[in-house]
Amino acid sequence: MAFSIDPGFPLPAGAVLPDYGEGGLFGFARGLRHWLHDRRADWPAAEIALGERALVVLLLIDGLGERFLDTLGHGSALQKARRGSLSSVCPSTTASAITTLATGVAPAEHGLNGWFIHDRRFGGVIAPLPLVRRSGEPLEAFRLLPRLFPVAPMYRHACRPVTLVSPAHIAFSRFSLHHGRGAHIEAYDGLDDCVAAIVDMADALAHSGGLIHAYYPVFDLLSHEYGCRSPEAIACFTRLDAAFVQLQQALAGRDVRLLVTADHGFIDAPPERRIDLAPDGEVAAMLAAPLFGERRLAFCRVRAGAEGEFEAWAAGELRGKGVAVRSGEFLAAGLLGPGLPHPRLAERLGSHVLLMEAGWTIVDHVPGEHEHAMIGVHGGLSADEMRVPLILAQT
Repeated sequence: MAFSIDPGFPLPAGAVLPDYGEGGLFGFARGLRHWLHDRRADWPAAEIALGERALVVLLLIDGLGERFLDTLGHGSALQKARRGSLSSVCPSTTASAITTLATGVAPAEHGLNGWFIHDRRFGGVIAPLPLVRRSGEPLEAFRLLPRLFPVAPMYRHACRPVTLVSPAHIAFSRFSLHHGRGAHIEAYDGLDDCVAAIVDMADALAHSGGLIHAYYPVFDLLSHEYGCRSPEAIACFTRLDAAFVQLQQALAGRDVRLLVTADHGFIDAPPERRIDLAPDGEVAAMLAAPLFGERRLAFCRVRAGAEGEFEAWAAGELRGKGVAVRSGEFLAAGLLGPGLPHPRLAERLGSHVLLMEAGWTIVDHVPGEHEHAMIGVHGGLSADEMRVPLILAQT
């Protein structure tokens, strides 16, 4: 039976629901996992037939939304090779989507429902990818990684070889090593080096076939800092488009499927549309923990007895800016996808979820935290954030 999403509560205007079937990143990841673990399997997303030996290069461009590609990227080589689109997961953010692509399970099962999650075993609100608390201290605990990430990566025990081509500064991080088990990791420095590493790995896998999964984060970083339609983001895209052409030329005649997609798209949020919760304000007094999740989709742990007061505040102060939903209703709606729920999912959802309208964000503050003034943001349910391209070239 197909998985269905049925919100019984109002959503932000123009909300795009995640697709946990074949039209989303979750279905894409499930198809990839099946292909990696069964030599007889097909993979329609890569146009691989049953039993076909194939070499797939999957380039994940962090933050490249379909709306950007079809507007500012119109006429590019990447846009001309677009075969369709996919929905991101919910929340539409790197921690949630990248972990789905590394495991083949939805956020409800892997438990990373945002850049920040709540896990009292490790001190409350933490960032699971860099493995630090919101206040900046590194996480250290007995069997930290298997306890925090209980879902096995899809590369482990795969019957096809896998190489992960990753930026040098994160290639051998604890998160990367844990989720890269079963794969060879190849580090790179800069876009030219990334292209060269992909070509070298294609040479190494020429006879066996398999997967080369390359990750490029700079477009995302520039979109955060300068805005998703900024000259800096556009210049980065231009370099990526040239790299895509270069890869096609370098891999020509090798029968390689060159796939490109993204984890999420972007939307700009001006400072005047940021709701800033003061540390000594009325809302902070209602909360038992700092906000977690995303500034576009924030999870709140409201103090026992303060629920009514919090909901009254949200109904008034967030009118036209965001929608407050009780976490139990949010989970029951299916927005985090199918699967056996993560054992600590209820804690990670808190008591309420704030779904922000397009262009609006909400932030709070933690002592010692390095705060980022972001122009480009993601994590919400707008089409700009939720829709990503599916690009395919056969060489």
